[in-house]
Amino acid sequence: MGHFTTRIAKYGPTRSRVAAPPGAMMSVMSAAPPTTTGTVVRPATRDDVPLILTMIRELAEFERSLDEVQATEALLTENLFAEQPAVFCHIAELDGEAVGFALWFINFSTWVGKHGIYLDDLYVRPAARGTGVGTVLLQTLARICVDRGYDRLDWWVLDWNEKAIGFYRSIGAIAMDEWTVQRLTGEPLRRMAGIANP
Repeated sequence: MGHFTTRIAKYGPTRSRVAAPPGAMMSVMSAAPPTTTGTVVRPATRDDVPLILTMIRELAEFERSLDEVQATEALLTENLFAEQPAVFCHIAELDGEAVGFALWFINFSTWVGKHGIYLDDLYVRPAARGTGVGTVLLQTLARICVDRGYDRLDWWVLDWNEKAIGFYRSIGAIAMDEWTVQRLTGEPLRRMAGIANP
């Protein structure tokens, strides 16, 4: 199986973030959790927030970018558990122990004319790799897509993560090589917005 220490990089070919359509979160909560060899995937709860942040930091450390993590427990709680959340998280448990997570949001393709899922982070802790946990996380999101009539599950992967790339090819994922990520942040973002730095 793939080496699931991949930062699923941000903002792929279908880029817009939107709130979930009516009933979308109910669909997530009511879906029967896929299982394989003791693995259960479930929606995250508020009690999981410290664990989610810890795993985000573990992932960032693997990718040599720990100093870039600005997320806090307060920010994760505010966004994951808002009245109308626009971002969602699933926790993977292996034999009752939390060992991974998938954090995702709903996007939209103007060409297809439908919503899809954009997977922002997929992470499995080292001790649980090779057990199928990453596969079950992907299966969970694929099932949500199919159940809702979405045509796409999108993510990015670092170009040096060959094990993950090999796994993604084995399940039929297509490399969108003609696309590159563009980002405005910090001072350039404020300048574009016409807002001077304080």
